[in-house]
Order: sequence, then C-alpha cells, then structure tokens
Amino acid sequence: MILIADSGSTKTHWCLMSANGECSEFFTDGINPFYQTSDAIKNSISNQLLPQIGHLMWVGPVTKIYFYGAGCTPEKIPQLVYALQAVFKQATIVEVYSDMVGATRALLGHKPGVACILGTGSNSCLYDGEKMVRNVPALGYILGDEGSGAVLGKRLVADLLKNQLTEELKQKFLTQYNLTQADIIEHVYRQPFPNRYLAGLSKFCNENIDNPLIYKLVYDHFDQFVIRNLRQYFETEDGAEREETKNMPVGFVGSIAFYYREILQKVLDDNGYKVAQILQDPVEGLKAYHREDAMD
Repeated sequence: MILIADSGSTKTHWCLMSANGECSEFFTDGINPFYQTSDAIKNSISNQLLPQIGHLMWVGPVTKIYFYGAGCTPEKIPQLVYALQAVFKQATIVEVYSDMVGATRALLGHKPGVACILGTGSNSCLYDGEKMVRNVPALGYILGDEGSGAVLGKRLVADLLKNQLTEELKQKFLTQYNLTQADIIEHVYRQPFPNRYLAGLSKFCNENIDNPLIYKLVYDHFDQFVIRNLRQYFETEDGAEREETKNMPVGFVGSIAFYYREILQKVLDDNGYKVAQILQDPVEGLKAYHREDAMD
C-alpha cells in the first residue's frame, strides 16, 4: 500500500491507497519540519495517524510514502524522511516534496503548465511536466502573496478602516466579528500568526460578494496576482509573448482559489489565460498521479 500526504501548518490530509486503487482518507494536525523536530513529527504520526489506519494495515504494510508539505525545503526534508521511516519501517520508498511540487502534480500531472497555490498564502511556478523550472518568489503576505487569503484580508481591513468602502459595510464587518479598530491592530501587530488572522477575516468578502465594491476588491486582488506573478511566466520584461509558454494552461489549488473560482476564472479569461482546473485540495489530483505506484 502507498501513503500520500498533503500537509500545511494547520492540518495534514492523508490518503492510504491499496493495490486496487481503493483509498481511505484521514486527517491529523499539521506537520511542518521548519517548526518541528524529527521526534515531534514521529510522535505526531504515531499518536494521531496510526490509531486511525491500524485496522486497515492488515491488508498489507505501507511500502511507499509520498509526502508533500509546507516547510519541506531541501535542508528540512531529511528529518521528515527519518521520522516517516521510523514509523513505517517496511516502507522501501519515502519521498518528501514541497507543497508547490504537490500542486504541480495534482493540477497538471505530467503535462507542462503553470501551477498556483492560493490559500492563506500564495505561490506559483512553471512546470515542464516533470519538474519546476521557474518560480516567482512569493515573499509572504507583507512583501507579496498576491492572491492569498492573508492579503485579501489585509486589503479588506485596510480599506474598511481607511474609509475606502461604505460606512454600512464597515459597521457590518465590525459588528459581525465583534471587533474594534484596536482589536484588529492588536491581532495584526502583537499576536502570533497575523497572516492566518487576516485570512480568516477575508471570509467577509465571500459573504458579501454581491456588493459591487467587494466584488471589485476581490477582482482587483486576483488581477494583482496576474500582473505581479503570472505574467512573468508568459511575457518577457518588455511585454513580448514567450513562445515556449504560449497557450500553456494555468491550474489553481487552495481554498481561496476554490471559493472565489468564478471571479478568478473571469480575471483569467479577461487576461487571456487558459485555466486547467481549480481544486480546493491537491489530494484528489495526487491520488490520480500516484495510482500507478500503488499497483506496482
């Protein structure tokens, strides 16, 4: 059997796949080797995942593991491999990749194109069908992360508090979330994980998307992602079309891409890009990508 995982800092989505292609899915806390030691990761898997999959392992041991996650940089991958091998001792193949690699495989399989992640943060890359060949740096929600939930929340809150939207929308927002300006400043500048906090507030946009001002805010948000990120894969610095990427599809994965998919599709159409698919979660695409591995 093979084990596939897609992990962020908040949760890990696991899929156990048998030789006949049947899948069972599970969730545990997030695993991020940037913040956790090998022992902490090993204990997390042993205490949270093994009790869930133990009744299935009589079918056969886990022999292959494919793990995709945030924080899986080349420097951190060895400690995650060590932790997985310590738990699944019969696994002969243990491969760990970044969440960006997971997005490329889930969205594009073995076909070339551009893969994008739009969740709490954002990222993108050019994929040749086998590997990433170019990446516009994401830079985080302060310097970049255009298209992300954190930046959408930041833009929303800033526009509301700077009176760029209507007083009615401002009061509706503050009342709904039981917030004051001081509360927001406290969370953003003094509390941990302000990016997650801002991404959570961005839900107000989805709930009020019929308001023309909110619709424009979201449209412009995705348009900035196109201008500052996507165009670099398709155009040269002087604006000329790159022949090698002409007509390549663009795929998106992540909660922001999924819940705002109609506006995102409109922005891509208006800019002349072809959308491959928009997925909320990469695991479905990763199951298809690794199905042949399960049958070996």
